[in-house]
Amino acid sequence: MDAERRVSPPVAREATLEIEGDVMRLAGAWTVDAAAGVEHWLGGRPRTRLERALGGPDGKERRAGPAEVSIDGSELVALDTAGAWLLQRMVGTLANAGRRPVLTGFRAEHTALLQMVSAPAMRAALPAPAAAPGLLARIGRLAWERIGQGSELLAFIGEVGIAAARSAVRPARIRWRPILYNIRTAGFDALPITGLLIFLMGIVISYQGATQLKRYGANIFVADLVGLSMLRELAPLLTAIIVAGRSGSAYAAQIGTMKVTEEIDALRTVGIPPLDQLVLPKLAALAIALPLLTVYADALGVAGGMVMARGELGVGFSEFADRLQRALYLSDFLVGIGKAPVFAAIISVIGCFQGFQVAGDAESVGHRTTVSVVQSIFLVIVADAIFSVVFLRLGI
Repeated sequence: MDAERRVSPPVAREATLEIEGDVMRLAGAWTVDAAAGVEHWLGGRPRTRLERALGGPDGKERRAGPAEVSIDGSELVALDTAGAWLLQRMVGTLANAGRRPVLTGFRAEHTALLQMVSAPAMRAALPAPAAAPGLLARIGRLAWERIGQGSELLAFIGEVGIAAARSAVRPARIRWRPILYNIRTAGFDALPITGLLIFLMGIVISYQGATQLKRYGANIFVADLVGLSMLRELAPLLTAIIVAGRSGSAYAAQIGTMKVTEEIDALRTVGIPPLDQLVLPKLAALAIALPLLTVYADALGVAGGMVMARGELGVGFSEFADRLQRALYLSDFLVGIGKAPVFAAIISVIGCFQGFQVAGDAESVGHRTTVSVVQSIFLVIVADAIFSVVFLRLGI
């Protein structure tokens, strides 16, 4: 008969739940470990399972039966917070299904625990799902974050400037060994990749110009094209981009890792300013290495253009060099070299700043390293555009 129907979830050690008609009997230890079987049985779609368990023999919910459901806890051996939350969820499921649960047979300590779990303060402690912010809110939040980052960057630049001024007043504070080490890593070690890419870029520029110069019989002017584009724009810009991806990211990763391992705090503890030890040597080294790399890139870029001009246009090396001397001025060379220290300052400051922004875990190190590369390349291109406008106004 329906009144004698029994439904039980899988037994998890001592925790059991038996349903006979409109009576639910809890037995055993409803604790965080022992109640796992009941939780698994109720998991997924507990409302459907409870409705079927409280229904008739065919599994359908009884419409004519009493709405009251008795929950008997007289056989409970133990009850902790996990079991109380599970029981409270069952009570809420029955209430949502149109039933009226009635607790009977619970001991005083169990009743007190259930009252504490079902208190409004406990329910209010659960975080409510936050509504998704609107478009204007997202734009405003993003703008505010960018303003905050900009102010922090300006403050960092000011601190670096003060530290550089102190070192200039007292040269004994300058750490030459880190400067020489960074010149080697950022300058000498970057020669192969920089030379190869700039040489190939010279080939590309010469080849693209050759297709147009052939039409007008102006093959010799390929020297003007390659020389001016390389010395004034492409060599310093591409060299800075390579160094930003290679050395700027290394600065951010190194300082970020030191911050995660608390080495920067250790430097402060022993009285060594982190800016003097970590930032100024990188800034000085890159300000020396990047102009030298730019001169190296100028030579290889022009060499790549000469090779392509000889093969595609029939312009010999001597003819190319002779035209190059007449097409270029000293100012063209100095313009490219003058950009390099500015690019070096941007790359080193951004890389070190993002390293100091690391927030205590390895994921943050990777994120800040990526941000340092993106921001460095972006600001280098912006600075190059500003240089172009200024030089145009000055007639250089």
